[in-house]
Amino acid sequence: MDIVAGARSARARRWLARSAIAAGAAALLVLLVFAGLKSVALVAVGLGGLALSAACAWWALTRRGLGRFLAFVVGAAAPVAVIVLYALYDLLWVVVGSLVLCAVAGSAGRAALRPPKPAPTPEFRTPPPKRPFLIMNPWSGGGKVGKFHLREKAEALGAEVLVLEAGGPRDVAELARRAISDGADLLGVAGGDGTQAQVAAVAAEHDIPFLVLPAGTRNHFALDLGLDRDDPSTSLDALTDGVELRVDLGFIGELAFVNNASFGTYAAVVQSPAYRNDKVRTIMRMIPDLLTYRSGPRLVLRAADEVTGEPESVHEPQAVLVSNNPYRMGDRAGLGRRDRLDSGILGVLGIKVDSPAQAADLLRGKHAHGLTVLTVREVVVDADEPEVQVGVDGEALTLPTPVRCRIQPQALRVRVPRDRPGVPPTSPPMDWRRLGKLATGSS
Repeated sequence: MDIVAGARSARARRWLARSAIAAGAAALLVLLVFAGLKSVALVAVGLGGLALSAACAWWALTRRGLGRFLAFVVGAAAPVAVIVLYALYDLLWVVVGSLVLCAVAGSAGRAALRPPKPAPTPEFRTPPPKRPFLIMNPWSGGGKVGKFHLREKAEALGAEVLVLEAGGPRDVAELARRAISDGADLLGVAGGDGTQAQVAAVAAEHDIPFLVLPAGTRNHFALDLGLDRDDPSTSLDALTDGVELRVDLGFIGELAFVNNASFGTYAAVVQSPAYRNDKVRTIMRMIPDLLTYRSGPRLVLRAADEVTGEPESVHEPQAVLVSNNPYRMGDRAGLGRRDRLDSGILGVLGIKVDSPAQAADLLRGKHAHGLTVLTVREVVVDADEPEVQVGVDGEALTLPTPVRCRIQPQALRVRVPRDRPGVPPTSPPMDWRRLGKLATGSS
């Protein structure tokens, strides 16, 4: 049956590849037939408008006052002007039709190139916990703990629940250690990723299972575990009908993180006391000096690439993101997702943009000159100051430099429901050469 299913899948991918090539050719044909030599100008004008908008975005972020206002105006006007120009020459319908065909080609092509579903993270059947201990933050995610009656449902399943109180103790790691000393054999958290990371570190330290209840705002860790973020109460099924996964933990110094650690502009902005009350205004006020190096430390990133083994360094990037397992690249719908949490490697993204031209070049994605993408086991971020601001799973910290990030493979036992939605499939970037080989059956 597997052989038959595999043959059918191969035929389907071949026809999808042929459909993508046909749609791409049709998009080009529409331009050539109905626009003739003007098609070259159409494409050039469209790309030019896109590049101008990206450059204006850079100017808007690095300037204040009238300069920022003019950059916003020009950046917004550029695509409108392109559309008006197309309409004046009665070519708007040609462009729209070609773009629709390109979208069809892209959708079919990515579906054809989508790799077979990767082998799932191994699951281990283990006995249900006898004394689970759960910490719940009633304010997290706009009050999901109360909305989904998480406390009542957990207690009905035999769990001991501690609900954090306003003004009460918030050292959740210490609360978790006390619970273990009292006999807890599972720790769990209903809250944001920052709280999850603190308690997960304690669970890993004592080699007991950890339960994730996605009651935060974004719940990236829960997403990559394949949990149901729409109804966090379904994760409680793990207490009675669950399996264990072994996943990695990232460490920045001695602090654990389940998602990522960020350096540079974002980390500096979230440190501002005004950020919580007025995010947009605080960002627009601080970011010009941060992007142009008039304030903030000058960072240096050093690592050895896991694939090539070659030493890599990036001097003065404006932003660095170190993630517990690499994020997907080239998948717009999957931005911020990780296919695995047990690969044993860190993902590193470094962004260095010093001019409008480099800002426009970022439209090339991972091939942009200002973007560094690495997979490593260890990375060091240094600075020209004795301390650097860091965002660790959304929590604002200040750490002494140099800062060392590392990964501890399969350090954390995570207990999840046996039945859960799972991680959405990868949507790879377009590769016309691979599509051609797939369409002709040569690959």
